[in-house]
This record gives sequence, structure tokens and C-alpha cells, in this order.
Amino acid sequence: MDFETIEYEVADRVATITFDRPDQLNALSPEMIGELRRAYAAAEADDGVWILVVTGRGRAFCTGADVTEIPADGRVVYEEPYLSTYPQWEAPQEGTPPFRSMTKPILAAINGLCCGAGMDWVTTGDLVIASERAEFFDPHVSIGLVSGRESVRLARSLPTHIAMRMALMGRHERMSAARAYELGLVSEVVEHDRLLARAHELAAIVNRNAPLAVRGTRLAIRKGLDLPLLEAEVMAEAFRERVVRTDDAKEGPLAFLEKREPVWRCR
Repeated sequence: MDFETIEYEVADRVATITFDRPDQLNALSPEMIGELRRAYAAAEADDGVWILVVTGRGRAFCTGADVTEIPADGRVVYEEPYLSTYPQWEAPQEGTPPFRSMTKPILAAINGLCCGAGMDWVTTGDLVIASERAEFFDPHVSIGLVSGRESVRLARSLPTHIAMRMALMGRHERMSAARAYELGLVSEVVEHDRLLARAHELAAIVNRNAPLAVRGTRLAIRKGLDLPLLEAEVMAEAFRERVVRTDDAKEGPLAFLEKREPVWRCR
């Protein structure tokens, strides 16, 4: 696939998406948003992909929307006529992965500066690791804008008063990678030069597990977060019942009894 603003590579059942606008600190242009949507769809549809890794090139992971390409009236840019499609009636997603509808997990490897809409990968990623050089903040109020979905998601990933501090301090205060780890915003801090290698190590570990079981587990957790506990438990059990009918569900116990590594067929 040919892209101008990102790189997309598939190897060893891992799709790696790299933001490639380093001179613009990987800010999200309309073209980049469109390419990301194509990349997510390609990875989700590719039977040879079991997990996605998302990272950035240069000193920033993603610094949010490219302010040079925001219209004067402040509208979010869409290819279609304004309000002609359903997604335009929802909260703008910009570069956010379709985490509510996709099945395959996403590992976000935060390589540097991460702010504004860049935080969407931190709050919706399934596994999130960070370079020791990573820094996090939300600049919206410092440029006269309300922090919308970004801060709402952040408040569900952090204690309310911590998320509020980040949202209200704006660009005047940054959170270090170490502090993000202390608060559980990222699960691991890695030496900068090893970040992508470590991301692929973790992706390989996930891929040693049964892929349909991984997807069902991910969906149970993700969708369950929006439900009361009992309903979430019932839904998770429904996913378990579906996966138990697969060949892989039979292969797992058989491989254990035969003392060998399982051979997953994703069916």
C-alpha cells in the first residue's frame, strides 16, 4: 500500500504503522487521517495480521491536529459533504483507531512528544509502552479550545484529579514517561533506542497465544467497560462460548497434553 504520511509494514503477523511527518512532529493532517483509516482497515481485513504496532518517526509520537490545516470556522475536515455521514454526528475521532469495532489488538509505542489527539492512542491502545524520552500533555485550553474526547478518555484512564490537572494546565505542564508509568497510563518505559524492538517483542509474545481467544478477550474487556458489571460478565461468557467451538480451542489443551507448542490456525 502506498502512503505519503505514514509507513505500513507487515511481517511476522504484525502490522507496523509509523507516523512519518517528523518535520511537523507527526501532527494529524486530513491526508494522514485518511491514510490511517485505510491502514487500520487493511490490518483488520488481513488474515496475516494478528496485532498492530503504532509508533512515530522523529522526536514526537503525535502532537495532535495540524493547526495549519484547521479551517477558520473550526470544523473538522471530512472528505464527504458536511454532516452527510454518520461518523460526522459522533465525537470527531481524527486518528483514533476504531477500537470499539475492530477485533485485533493495538500496541502503541510512544517514542516522544505525545499531546492532544496523540493521547488517543494512549487511552484507547490495548498495550501502551513508552520511550524514556516520551512526554505527555493536553494543549487545548492553551490555544482557546475545549478539550473534548481527549480529556474525557483521559479521565477514564487516570484518577479524575490527575486527568483534570493535565487538562487544565494545558501546554504549561508535561507528564514524564516515568510519571505516566507510576500512574498506569503506560505499562512499561523502555530505553529510547530499544522501543520498537521491545514493541515487537511484546507483539510476538501476544502472537504466541491463540489469536481468536486474544480477540475475544480484548472485545470482552473493551465492550464491557461501557456496561454494568453483570451485563459485561454475560457478554464475556458469550464470547467464550463462541471461541470454544473453534479448532484452536481444541488445539490448546491437546498441545498441553502432548507437551508441545500449539499450532494456531486462527479458526
